[in-house]
Amino acid sequence: MADYQIINPFNGEQIEAYDFHTKAQVEAAIQNLVAGRKIQQATPAFERSNILMRLAQLILERKEDLARLITEETGKTISDSHVEIDRAYNTALASAIEARNMNGEALDSDAFPPMREKIGIVLWKPLGTVLCITPFNFPINIAVHKIGPAFAAGNTILFKPGPQNKRSAELLVELCHAAGMDKSVVQMLIPDIEATSYAVSHREIQAINFTGGTAAANAIARNAGYKKMLFELGGNDPLIVMPDADLDAAVTATINQRFATAGQRCTAAKRLFVHTAVFDAFAEKLVAATARLKVGDPTQDDTFVGPLIHTAAADEVAGRIESAVQGGANVLYGDKREGNILWPTILDNVADDAELVAEETFGPVVPLRKFDDEAELVSLINNSPFGLQAGVFTQNLALAKRLYNQLDVGLLAVNDGPGFRAEHFPFGGVKESGVGREGVRYAIREMSYQKTLVI
Repeated sequence: MADYQIINPFNGEQIEAYDFHTKAQVEAAIQNLVAGRKIQQATPAFERSNILMRLAQLILERKEDLARLITEETGKTISDSHVEIDRAYNTALASAIEARNMNGEALDSDAFPPMREKIGIVLWKPLGTVLCITPFNFPINIAVHKIGPAFAAGNTILFKPGPQNKRSAELLVELCHAAGMDKSVVQMLIPDIEATSYAVSHREIQAINFTGGTAAANAIARNAGYKKMLFELGGNDPLIVMPDADLDAAVTATINQRFATAGQRCTAAKRLFVHTAVFDAFAEKLVAATARLKVGDPTQDDTFVGPLIHTAAADEVAGRIESAVQGGANVLYGDKREGNILWPTILDNVADDAELVAEETFGPVVPLRKFDDEAELVSLINNSPFGLQAGVFTQNLALAKRLYNQLDVGLLAVNDGPGFRAEHFPFGGVKESGVGREGVRYAIREMSYQKTLVI
């Protein structure tokens, strides 16, 4: 029997079965990538930019194929998959532009005594070989967020996608090679746990760029040794609705940033803090808008909520909803299941220590929480091991600035939700939400080091 079966989350059909790569195959790939560093060293920045520009165009040309594969593998709705490919195009394009703009600096040694009459020229150089590990939920765009900047910086890349994403990842790597990346510069493998651990600890891997869960990140950190680590981890992201909020806009953001991708996003609006003064009005509008969403077959253009990635994931989210209800929560809408599909669910009166809100919940469920006091709000939000992103709806700029300074997050979006992301903005959190920053320009620096020439 094969090591892994790719199962369509919507209909339960097996798409493909395959064996994981072995430790010997990992070693062979790494040695190939070590040899490929010479190719990268000989490739000027403008040519790396041109290659990334071609990759962006190829991604656009194969948009339908990539989107279809994502939907089949993950259950993401086809409309969501199309959006992801548009974003991946932008990410590749931004990587192409930034490949030409890795500016260094010149320093005058005589800024401090003694007078030495030297100039320090500081440039960015590639680390060597980067291990890029991606999750299931955005299999193409997150991959391009790692491969694009790593390549732009001049590194070689060992790419490990989520096992569910084998076919979409293979097509992406095929496009990378067609764009001009040598096969000894970008390699894709899906090893088993032992072989992955071998890659993580390998002396010829200089950096690890990982998106995923905290437990896996902890295991990587224990095994990695002295390597550069860029971790984009989970979040329990709050969306705040103040009394002066545009409630319709806040409802739209809640739906788009919680129920899209069936809630399986690290930046999804997972905790809704709604001021008592507008709580009832907001809840009424949110329930009415949610009731209009189409739930079901992710291949249909008008489906908004499809299945979760697999049965275990659906079981976990359904269990947390049930536990919250047993603890006193009220179901305002939803709490219905069919296979791996969970209908979008809205709750209120959820206990602050319920697993549904205390932990990161990857599913289409919105827990509404009343608040009156700003200090109480800040305390509730910061009382979390996570600190990725947050959103607030308000017309009060002074309040927004106070929350920006007080909340333990990497980004605060004003009059938008915590799911806001632009491919060229810095992206990452604090505490257990990660280490380092993605976003093309910032990721390039994360996967480079500064080298100084004194003349």
